[in-house]
Amino acid sequence: MKILHTADWHLGKRLDYFSRLEEQREVLDEICDKADEEEVDVIIIAGDLFDTFNPPVEAVELLYKTLRKLCKNGARPVIAIAGNHDSADRIDAPDVLARECGIIFIGFPKAKIPVFDIQHGYAISRSDYGFIEILLPKFNYPLRIIHTAFANELRLKQYLGSDNKEQMLNEVLHNHWQQLAGMYCDEQGVNILTAHLYMLKRGGTILEEPEGEKPIKVGNADLIYADGIPGSIQYTALGHLHRFQEIGGHLAPVVYPSSPLPYSFSEAEQEKGVAIVDAQPQQPVTYRKSVLRSGRKLYRKRFSSIDEAVAWLNANPYTLVELTLISNKFISSADLKRIHEAHDGIIHIIPVVKSEEMTTEKVQSINLDQDVDALFQDYFHYRLGQEPNSEIMDLLNEVIHSESETED
Repeated sequence: MKILHTADWHLGKRLDYFSRLEEQREVLDEICDKADEEEVDVIIIAGDLFDTFNPPVEAVELLYKTLRKLCKNGARPVIAIAGNHDSADRIDAPDVLARECGIIFIGFPKAKIPVFDIQHGYAISRSDYGFIEILLPKFNYPLRIIHTAFANELRLKQYLGSDNKEQMLNEVLHNHWQQLAGMYCDEQGVNILTAHLYMLKRGGTILEEPEGEKPIKVGNADLIYADGIPGSIQYTALGHLHRFQEIGGHLAPVVYPSSPLPYSFSEAEQEKGVAIVDAQPQQPVTYRKSVLRSGRKLYRKRFSSIDEAVAWLNANPYTLVELTLISNKFISSADLKRIHEAHDGIIHIIPVVKSEEMTTEKVQSINLDQDVDALFQDYFHYRLGQEPNSEIMDLLNEVIHSESETED
């Protein structure tokens, strides 16, 4: 049985002001093509389908169209759980209609999916709170999935029965998973756990959450350890961390498949992908990373020459750039215009103006009886070691006059 594991689509996400929707459309098409080329039997999407609780209409439309392509009219199960960026109610809302297409939405922890059978497709043969068993026509053994959508403290108390505030999240989830595994996950089927959690190998290095993520980990209160996964689980399909990695801490693979695109400049050097999992009963699961190529690459670049910056920008058009410009003076408006005309994907420009630090010998007393222009010039020279140009002085006067008009 072949499973495609992906997560953290963050549909509708922007990089600062820059929309990523077209790139997301491209990379989701690539995932659909990859699923067909690999002849994948099941798709698992481990949370953060959207970037916000109220995503734009275009993002919702893109999700539904993509899942419809992936499910192949009910022939291929698609299981999508909610992450910490998702509204659980929104994820659950289309469930009745989606099930007719073979798409299973799971918004809340301990959700119970109705048993059903898709004509000429697959069947949900058994279901419990936080568990489904799937029968596919081409296999003589079932797929069992223990599922835990994102669970904050409030949801855990409501859905997993954690009334004791001192009770650790690890204990609640461990007991819940062990109970389900003990009841359903024998050696006659393939046994998978999927969850959107911050998970770590006990005693391992703390893994940083992605830049711009809504944090799950607060101190160590919401940190889940992999040794709580039942021993009968053959593969754990996680979502939340955006880097492709196996975290260890369990006999079987515990994997974050990465986000399909880099969503912050801290992810600029990461190679994105999906996990392709090969599984069968009573055998160790094997998996591999299948690299995704779509979308703009992110770069953090530093230049001390405007000409060098412009040349690089012209040579790398389909990218998103955080540009640091180092110089001995402020960048002129003409140079800024050249830079912006060279590229349409500049997200940030960070000017770094080098100047000598003022030593005590260089500090001079300032005449506070001077007019505002002279005071500003003195301060500018003190801070940056150079005189302000005419553009900066014109801007100062514009601000001063604007304040005067407001006061009147």
